[in-house]
Amino acid sequence: MDQNPSQKEQIMLPFSVVSGILMCKTVYDITGNVSSQLYKGYNGLKTKDKIEWNNRGFSTFHSLVVTVVSFYLVFISDIFKEDPHNPVTLTERKSHLSSSLQGISLGYFIADFAMIVWFFPSLGGMEYVLHHLLAIFSISLTLTSGKGHLYVHTLLLTEATTPFVNLRWYLDLAGKKSSTLYLYNGLAMFFGWLVARILLFAYFFPHLYFHFDEVKNTFPLGPYPLVTVPSVLALMNLFWFSKILKGAIKTLAKTKNC
Repeated sequence: MDQNPSQKEQIMLPFSVVSGILMCKTVYDITGNVSSQLYKGYNGLKTKDKIEWNNRGFSTFHSLVVTVVSFYLVFISDIFKEDPHNPVTLTERKSHLSSSLQGISLGYFIADFAMIVWFFPSLGGMEYVLHHLLAIFSISLTLTSGKGHLYVHTLLLTEATTPFVNLRWYLDLAGKKSSTLYLYNGLAMFFGWLVARILLFAYFFPHLYFHFDEVKNTFPLGPYPLVTVPSVLALMNLFWFSKILKGAIKTLAKTKNC
């Protein structure tokens, strides 16, 4: 199968990346406008908090979109299903939908990375810089080569935890740490992280292993991008999960003592 971008894809891919960046700007502005109308405390926030508030608005929107579409592509559609009669290997399969979503997601990571660097370190430390650089590298590699879409969409499923992380930040800033919603959201974040950022890799790495004959010939760099990048992300997720676990234990202990 010819993986070189067609003339249509040469137009579509840059368009989808730009669309992703414009999506971030649009949702950023909408978040600010809607929040100022619906939440009285928004107008009293410091400028840096308003920036992060709006930033988390478009990161939540992006996570919802990529989670739904990536789940459909990986587990529901026929694109990446095992089929011995399909002459196209799993690492070479793609569709206009998978390419478009990756382009939009690349635009998001570029926009968010630019904000993280510009306002560093208020929107995140070096771990966020590393995470976004790995995401930008991985998506750019699959878009330019036309290969590895299955594995990138599997990794994009880890974005499913973002809404819970952002809601926790919103509630904390609004002084709602003692609310029931904060407690339930914390539990949802714990189990969501366990599934989407820990157990997901228990599916990812065995799949990679059993298809290693295809994987090792995917990119000019060999199997290294598909092995090293997910490994680093998995270690980062374990590090963050240990913090979430400590926080969950502390919260449950306080609830029990009340």
